[in-house]
Amino acid sequence: MDMILSFFPDFTWDTVIKFGLRITLILVFAWLAVKLVNKFLERIKKSLIIKSEQEGEPPSESEKRVETLVRLIKQGALLALWLTASLIILKELGIEIGPILASAGILGLAIGFGAQNLVRDIIAGFFIILENQIRVGDVAIINGTGGLVDKINFRTTVLRDLGGVVHVFPNGTITTLSNMTNEWSAYVFDIGVAYKENTDRVTEVIREVADRMRADEKYGKMLLEDAEIFGVDKFGDSAVVIKGRLKTKPIQQWQVGREFLRRIKLAFNENDIEIPFPHRSLYFGEASKPFSLQMLEKGAEKASEPADKADDQSTS
Repeated sequence: MDMILSFFPDFTWDTVIKFGLRITLILVFAWLAVKLVNKFLERIKKSLIIKSEQEGEPPSESEKRVETLVRLIKQGALLALWLTASLIILKELGIEIGPILASAGILGLAIGFGAQNLVRDIIAGFFIILENQIRVGDVAIINGTGGLVDKINFRTTVLRDLGGVVHVFPNGTITTLSNMTNEWSAYVFDIGVAYKENTDRVTEVIREVADRMRADEKYGKMLLEDAEIFGVDKFGDSAVVIKGRLKTKPIQQWQVGREFLRRIKLAFNENDIEIPFPHRSLYFGEASKPFSLQMLEKGAEKASEPADKADDQSTS
């Protein structure tokens, strides 16, 4: 104790208690401020979700968007709050925070010049959230890579693909972004049938399958509208292609599409509608006769051999 008093002549237990109480009060106020911020953001979240639902946005979509936005605001608010509390505590300990703030300003300027990519990523991330381009839970294609949006941070966007691989993209490097589940989704189908089939009858069968799915207790909830059948789309190498679309709730298009194709196959089997396979005709040029003509000539030669033998025997 004497050694401590020799270094700190003004050291008294009263001073320690005062500093302790002040620092404790600062921490308590910071903790209360964190609770108030969380409660305030929770109220904002609920009001935004209600407002989005009133505007006609699906509940799942509004919840994803608001959750992403509130989470980012919360990160920034808590960072600023605890940084302010730390500076106040340093000031109570007798440390001048003026030089620290000045140094932080100079350091920030230097970092700003040296970390332009970081600033670019943060600004790009802010506009991604502000413009509601993607949200956590969406399925998106970023720079040619597709997956489920796992996280959206100020600096990076994280995708997880079907194989579980995590892809991290700095927001400033995102050049192309396609959201496959914004508000609603669609399963676009191209169904090929044989040229001999009546396309009007095939279209009726497809529509019947879609109508039964629309009336189904499980899959009817996933479909938003009746099926759109656009008609004959093209003449393929071995099939007539009929194109259409099923409009579904977000992220449900693949589940609906797989069940739709399963039912289409069963319906085509019941109605004897042929799903063709590719046919190829090989041609080797003028020097080689078509295969079918070669077979006919060989058959003719074999048929003429007995007659030639009979003539030879009669002359002998």
